[in-house]
Amino acid sequence: MIFAIAAVFLFFPPFGVTPWSLGIVLFFLYLGWTAVQIPFQAWSGEVSGDYHERTRIATYQQVVAAAALLLTLVLPTVADQLRPGDGRLQLTLMGGLVLATIVPSLILTLTALDEPPLPIRPASKPGLRETFRAIAGEPLLLRVLASDFAVTLAQTIRGSLIVFFVTFYMGRPEWAGGLFLFQFVFGIFAGPIWLKIGRRYGKHRTAVAGELVQVTINLSLLLVTPDSFGLLLALTLAQGLAQGSGNLMLRAIVADVADKHRLDSGEDRTGLYYSVFSLAGKTATAVAVGIALPLVAWLGFDPKGANGPEALNGLLLVFALGPAIAHALSAALVARFPLDEAAHAEIRRQLDPEPPDYAFAE
Repeated sequence: MIFAIAAVFLFFPPFGVTPWSLGIVLFFLYLGWTAVQIPFQAWSGEVSGDYHERTRIATYQQVVAAAALLLTLVLPTVADQLRPGDGRLQLTLMGGLVLATIVPSLILTLTALDEPPLPIRPASKPGLRETFRAIAGEPLLLRVLASDFAVTLAQTIRGSLIVFFVTFYMGRPEWAGGLFLFQFVFGIFAGPIWLKIGRRYGKHRTAVAGELVQVTINLSLLLVTPDSFGLLLALTLAQGLAQGSGNLMLRAIVADVADKHRLDSGEDRTGLYYSVFSLAGKTATAVAVGIALPLVAWLGFDPKGANGPEALNGLLLVFALGPAIAHALSAALVARFPLDEAAHAEIRRQLDPEPPDYAFAE
């Protein structure tokens, strides 16, 4: 409800927009979205206790999210073709899409799965110290959080600089937005590809493989010149097919770590662990922008002025090496991760001697 009301005020403002009013609306929009996102992610980890089924569920989430994001990016382009420069039409189409999907989403949330009986609530809520101990005292969770932080850092560095890179370094401003769409089209097919790899080799090995692919792609960007736009298109296609491979596997691993913690402590921390997982990603997004933009500015790049060869080369280095280093760090953090399929199967055997009482609604 909070998200829906904030979306109305954002996309269909009933009064004049000021920096203060926009800030307040965005605050409540992201507050509502976070209140939806965290339980939804935690729920996805509880629908099934099976090691590979959790990966499949996370894959469906990612594919649907990628398709929705692609549609959201296409709408402003369509609006610009119908009425060039009409920002109000773009907002109306995007806002209409948001509001049109809220009711079906609510209905599916309430009816898609039969809920098991609610667990018995503890006599008292855990305090801040106990909550912090449950996070900091689980080293496997800390590795997953750090790895996902690095993945998101890499993705956001690339995302925050790609328009500048295509516009100024490549000299192709007409492709600045199109390249985003090009990548996301192929990103929709990425989920099923990595799901099959994950079923064969396990989550953490697949996460490492996906991150090393990303390292290779980003290092290959150093070979791109303004005259080799075809190479950039090929690397963008590859980037799309590798898109989200690390995030996908790491998100599915969180529920496995929560199972281990429940076996060790008797406490179900699935919701808490997905909360800090979401927080790690949001923090990485802010940190990436705070690093990438000041760094390219320090190297001499100015989007409002003339940029010489040194400034453009600095932009290239940050655009290529920043994500490559972050993806390599992500791979190193989950390499040799001990919670594999066999270890998780033993944990689930001890937790649930009987099959879980979850079933898809007819």
